[in-house]
Amino acid sequence: MKRREFLFAAGAAAVAPLKNPPVAEPQPPRFKKRIKIGISTYSYSHFEERKFPIETVIERAGDFGVEAVDVLHRQMDLKEKAPFDAAGRAYCRKLKRLAFRNGVDLVCLSTHQNFVSPDPKSRQAQVEHTLKCLEIADALGAASIRVNAGRWNTVPDFDEFMKKRGLEPPLAGHTEDEAFDWAIDSLGKCLKRAEELGIVLAVENHWGLSGTPAGLLRVLAPFTSPFIGALMDTGNFLEDPYDKLKQIAPKTVFVQTKTYHGGGLWYTLDLDYLRIARILADVGYSGYVSLEMEGKEHADTAVPKSLATLRKNFV
Repeated sequence: MKRREFLFAAGAAAVAPLKNPPVAEPQPPRFKKRIKIGISTYSYSHFEERKFPIETVIERAGDFGVEAVDVLHRQMDLKEKAPFDAAGRAYCRKLKRLAFRNGVDLVCLSTHQNFVSPDPKSRQAQVEHTLKCLEIADALGAASIRVNAGRWNTVPDFDEFMKKRGLEPPLAGHTEDEAFDWAIDSLGKCLKRAEELGIVLAVENHWGLSGTPAGLLRVLAPFTSPFIGALMDTGNFLEDPYDKLKQIAPKTVFVQTKTYHGGGLWYTLDLDYLRIARILADVGYSGYVSLEMEGKEHADTAVPKSLATLRKNFV
């Protein structure tokens, strides 16, 4: 082949279309503001009897270069139902200082309460517990607490409750309408102190009354304060989650994102994190996204993989 013919053939080959061009990978949405990634201490301690030190999670968050830690109240070196005393305040100051030294924000205190009870004294005890949790969050410098509206507990065993997909009947002689009234009234009693401290009550889609979008939105509907909103847990809508997450997205003030490496403790969801990111970007979400790794794989390997997934999709 002559030199001129060779060059012509080579040029033609260069512009010839590929038979199977590579498929472009879907691009993540661009949020109006950069999303900051956090780690929930729950990722390292799924209610085991031996608590995983929160100090270690803070230090690892700093090593991973994430900006936030979401503290599970029951994982703290505090007795959950005991008064918040001077020793507890000193412990919180130690965690707050450690977070500062590691370049990490303590952004949320994830707490447990149940306002679904016909007994006014029981509900008031739950209110007082939540007020105490607000004081703990304030001592930590956390700007939000995760709260639960509550459930009937007519299926008291949680493993059995999960087998029933988080569904249970009302207490005999009582109605769902009563339960919503109890929860709304109780949250209202907590809200004033939350406003005084500048701490947001983030009500999670967490089984019971808030286990559906309609239920969560019903709990939030009476309130106009900017210090109460929805906490979106991406793993708590078990069937057809995306439309449900879309419904609560406009009210969302904090996000906990589940991953299930090694299979989940009670169930496993194959979540489309890019789709979830788009749902949040579409409503202008600009808060934190906190990792809750709920898989059986060891956290030492599962957490870094999970963080890579979040960083890929929430940008």
